[in-house]
Amino acid sequence: MKTLSQAHSRGLLLLSLLAVLQATTATKNGIDIYSLTVDSKVTSRFAHTVVTSRVVNRANSTREATFQMELPKKAFITNFSMVIDGVTYPGNIKEKKAAQEQYSAAVARGESAGLVKATGRKTEKFQVSVNVAPAAKVTFELVYEELLQRQLGVYELLLKVQPQHPLKHLQMDIHIFEPQGISSLETESSFMTNELAEALTISQNETKAHIQFKPTLAQQQTSPEQQGIALDGNFIVRYDVNRSLSGGSIQIENGYFVHYFAPEGLSTIPKNVIFVIDRSGSMMGKKIQQTREALIKILGDLSPQDQFNLVDFSSQVKKWKPSLVPASAENVDKAKSYAASIQAHGGTNINGAMLMAVKLLDDANRKEQLSAGSVSIIILLTDGDPTEGETDPEKIQKNVQEAIAGQYSLFCLGFGFDVSYEFLEKMALENGGLARRIYQDSDSNLQLQDFYQEVANPLVTAVTFEYPSNAVEEVTRDNFRLLFKGAEMVVAGKLRDDSPDVLLAKVSGKQAMQNITFQMEPSVTEQEAQFRSLKYIFHGFMERLWAYLTIQQLLEQMVSASDAEKPALEARALGLSLNYNFVTPLTSMVVTKPEGQEQSQVVDKPLEKEERDMRTHQGLPSLRLFSPGISRPRNRGSTGHVKNFKVAGTPLRSMGLTDSTLMLPFNPPLISKMMVGAAGMPGLPSSVDSLLPSDFLTVELEAQELATVAPTPASIQAPPIILPLPGQSEDRLCVNFKGSQGPMELLSDPEQGLQVTGQYEAQKGRFSWIKVTFKNLQLQVHATPEQVVVTRDRRSSAYQWKDTLFSMMPGMNMTMDKEGLLLLSIPDGVTVGLRLWHGPRKGLRLLLRDTDRFSSHVGGTLGQFYQNVVWGPPEEADDSKRTLTVQGQELSAHREQKLDYQEGPPGAEISCWCVEL
Repeated sequence: MKTLSQAHSRGLLLLSLLAVLQATTATKNGIDIYSLTVDSKVTSRFAHTVVTSRVVNRANSTREATFQMELPKKAFITNFSMVIDGVTYPGNIKEKKAAQEQYSAAVARGESAGLVKATGRKTEKFQVSVNVAPAAKVTFELVYEELLQRQLGVYELLLKVQPQHPLKHLQMDIHIFEPQGISSLETESSFMTNELAEALTISQNETKAHIQFKPTLAQQQTSPEQQGIALDGNFIVRYDVNRSLSGGSIQIENGYFVHYFAPEGLSTIPKNVIFVIDRSGSMMGKKIQQTREALIKILGDLSPQDQFNLVDFSSQVKKWKPSLVPASAENVDKAKSYAASIQAHGGTNINGAMLMAVKLLDDANRKEQLSAGSVSIIILLTDGDPTEGETDPEKIQKNVQEAIAGQYSLFCLGFGFDVSYEFLEKMALENGGLARRIYQDSDSNLQLQDFYQEVANPLVTAVTFEYPSNAVEEVTRDNFRLLFKGAEMVVAGKLRDDSPDVLLAKVSGKQAMQNITFQMEPSVTEQEAQFRSLKYIFHGFMERLWAYLTIQQLLEQMVSASDAEKPALEARALGLSLNYNFVTPLTSMVVTKPEGQEQSQVVDKPLEKEERDMRTHQGLPSLRLFSPGISRPRNRGSTGHVKNFKVAGTPLRSMGLTDSTLMLPFNPPLISKMMVGAAGMPGLPSSVDSLLPSDFLTVELEAQELATVAPTPASIQAPPIILPLPGQSEDRLCVNFKGSQGPMELLSDPEQGLQVTGQYEAQKGRFSWIKVTFKNLQLQVHATPEQVVVTRDRRSSAYQWKDTLFSMMPGMNMTMDKEGLLLLSIPDGVTVGLRLWHGPRKGLRLLLRDTDRFSSHVGGTLGQFYQNVVWGPPEEADDSKRTLTVQGQELSAHREQKLDYQEGPPGAEISCWCVEL
């Protein structure tokens, strides 16, 4: 264990857990951040991180507080909440389409909702703002999870600390538990002083480590006189674990297993590498200069046992040598001289360059010039889209895949943001490699060198993991083309219920001139015992690790999958994302806020390919949309008023587009979707006549009027209350109140500890609020048409009606669906339902189920109907009328058609006995 300062991290910054903690200056807007903590638990490489920030508004008026941080690109947000005045407002993770619809609706209403989609080199930015009342305090809490990948022999935890002013409470706690044993641990900081070093404590034993950084106010300041902030920079923890020759480590917890494979003592396999370098005009200047610098350094790192060649391209394609040459000192020097002379000009012929690189390898293979057991790879660097030769990306991908034919691995590096990253990523994944963006910055050459180091030393090829089918199920990817030195392969799965206590595992692969096999036989009982006694390990972490890894691999498979294969992959990835509460590219998190504030901030998982899309669309003032090939109806005069529209599911406002003009060939109130071509849209032809079906975009139109179904007659309404009649399974009682009243007790059953109170608005025909209390559980649900607040043991959480909720707590089940139905039930008790009705006379409604479970002591305005109720016979002149006697009071009841709102709009028409109180 050692502490490093001012050490260059470029060679080790490969696997990271990165959190940027940013706070607002104390004097800015009167918002003061007085506490900032990060708690990171790393268990078997799986990191669970909680960032908590506490702020107070010291101004005399309402101010906006912003929580902003950055997290690793490969991390999934699992939870975000704000606690304001003791009430918790959680973020709710939904299918992306549902969240997008909520966002679009807010835009249509003129709200300044915004998608949080910023992304950086290693991180993505998360930011949420909320209005804070004078003297009020807010607690922000963000939780995210990530499986740390091993790169260049280390796992890395990186915290970028930028509090901007001294904080009363600043603390970072990092707990690491690795059953294999921690073989190395080091810390590095770019801001550490002698004073701050005293706030850093590190403790470590064979399998555990705890790093804590807790500086005082005085330690955070540059000096007592200046009152400045000393903390501004990176705090990094790097570690590795013990390795063995037995094929890695298998760990088991709560019915799930994970198999880590990174064997020690293997020699490097010789490689044949073709460097394919873009020298088109767009590379001119700093890009080509940095490429030359990186290439010269990379050539110097080739091993004498390697073979290599260079292909550089613009409009024309050139190869340095007619065939591959050994990486001798002489050849490397000549190649460096050639690399130094590369100049940028001309177009971009990616197809020609890639086919030439493959041909060089094919020719060498046919002539038996490649070393037996060697590995052949192609590394492509480009900064733009194809403009010369074959320019159709799909045809290029097909050409390259057919040429490589599974023999070689392709790695694609996209320089800057003009390149189509999606095109490069698919081409790489289809050919056993991966894609990486090179950020146009002062260290672009170092990024190129770092990437090469990752793939410079292949160890094993054709790696396959095998487990008995009677022992495991739902195993993640179990075969890999290449394992590189310093990396690690990870396979996870679920143990069957009747799995034997000994799990047999075999890993096989090829190592240069020989086949190799590793076998392990861990005891399930012994492995599970390792995780039972450690209090700081979050329960079920291995199941979440399995889900995380499965989702990541499904998303990767979707990139190169066929159109027929994608739906099934997407459905499974989406289901896992929702089940395990992960913000992934298929889900979004809707940030809820207090009533009266903007309700539609949506957090998406940014993707590399979106960066170019966002940059491309910024600054475009408008689009004119046409619909060729659709016959116009005779009535052209009615155009309707379009409130909102989206292109490919994305609101145009979020792409920087405003005041767009629509030309519609039909009456918009009659339709909500159409296929259109977008003239002027980047990447599409400008002439309407030249648009092809493949050029069309889906544009969703939300018209001011939509002629969908015939309106429900005004006489058929949804009553505020539906009660099953006691002793009658099919008939129901609908209760109305004559006039507006104050708070009233609707139900009270002391034996069940149940009390329901509410306030009815007669003019609106709805409740302004309903409160359900389960006294025995110290739980209260307070519902309004705007939100639902659940309070238990003096802790409150707020939910929006379209959020989904499933909570099983001791003695209580609580569910809420997207249609706005909230059900509260206790074992052997009555179920109370609350519905936010969106149909005619929109508002809050009450329903009851299992009313036969009321005790004999039930009371209240509605509870009295479950005491001794006496029904009179139907009137002779009108059998739709009758009387009933409740608590000695005679009431008139008449049969009327009503809407049953239990299943949501449009409602089911029912016959109901109506009474007024």
